[in-house]
Amino acid sequence: MIVTVLAFVIILSVLVIIHELGHFFVAKKLGIKVEEFGIGFPPRAFSKKFGETVYSINWLPVGGFVKLFGEDEAGGGKIGKQGTGNRGQGTGDEVERAYYARPLWQRMAVVTAGVIMNVVLAIVLISFLFATQGVPLPTDNIIVTEVAHSSPAEIAGLQKDDKILRINNREIKVASLFISETKKLKGQEVTLIVKRGDQQFTTKLTPRVNSPKNQGAMGVAISNIEVKKYSWIEAPFFGTIEAAKFSWIIASGLGTMITDFVLHGAKPQGVAGPIGVAQLTGEAVRAGWFAVLWFMALLSLNLAVLNILPIPALDGGRFFFMIIEMVTRKKVSPKYEAYAHGVGLVLLLGLMAVVTILDLTRLVQGKSIIP
Repeated sequence: MIVTVLAFVIILSVLVIIHELGHFFVAKKLGIKVEEFGIGFPPRAFSKKFGETVYSINWLPVGGFVKLFGEDEAGGGKIGKQGTGNRGQGTGDEVERAYYARPLWQRMAVVTAGVIMNVVLAIVLISFLFATQGVPLPTDNIIVTEVAHSSPAEIAGLQKDDKILRINNREIKVASLFISETKKLKGQEVTLIVKRGDQQFTTKLTPRVNSPKNQGAMGVAISNIEVKKYSWIEAPFFGTIEAAKFSWIIASGLGTMITDFVLHGAKPQGVAGPIGVAQLTGEAVRAGWFAVLWFMALLSLNLAVLNILPIPALDGGRFFFMIIEMVTRKKVSPKYEAYAHGVGLVLLLGLMAVVTILDLTRLVQGKSIIP
């Protein structure tokens, strides 16, 4: 239990701090004054000022924030996860360094930097796993994972890791289709086209009408999951592709969930709040370091996708108001934008409460957080 809690705190803190570092570094690079960079949430435990920026460690250990000079003029609130900033007072050069006074493209860069950092972290983690251990991914291949002794498959020469491409010249890409075709052809000689490494060959066998217990007609165990491993040079390329694929899956899943909830009142399925994420963290820790890094990569992508949605109070909400400014060539009234962010924050807290209640209900019932 203690290990799970510690892992949960560490993983979530790393993800949020990486996100906030994106805002921090871009703001610094563009010459925007950063008043504070905080690890954790207040109350403050320790702080030290270096140059013009206060660096603080706070008592609530999950998360962090960046406080920019002059944020409130752009709609209020710290860039990041916590609290509200201050517009600050100043004249001349100091006012020019205020966030609200910077060109639109610079404000856009600061707001989106956190999301980009989360995506980059996911790419780095996935690329590392590709290069070191390999990543199990769903494919269009029917892969032999086990061959039973004295079975038709063994007699036909099939081996572990072979890929079955065709049965009687019919292309097979889904495990369920392979199973149904095999059942239809029991007692009949069939031709298999098989790929082993870079070589492709043809073999014949007859699926058994009566199979031994715990064996199929051919005597093979199959899977659509394949471990993909790449060189250190190739890994970043394929890591980026997989990050893009999973980001799309996350975004489309969120879209479907929201649509079903709005149109049909369906309860959110497969959504985890803090309790659910903690439980999943515990499962990842028990599975080993590979699972922890993979879980961390997916969680980082989830954080990126959620933050870029055009929801007030999130980075995507702030970016949305900037899009309006870009199109209309006129800033949205800070007062109305602040109202929108306030309403968005209330709705997000309400959603978090609902998801947490669902987590608790599933936990009490002994159900998995993710159905």
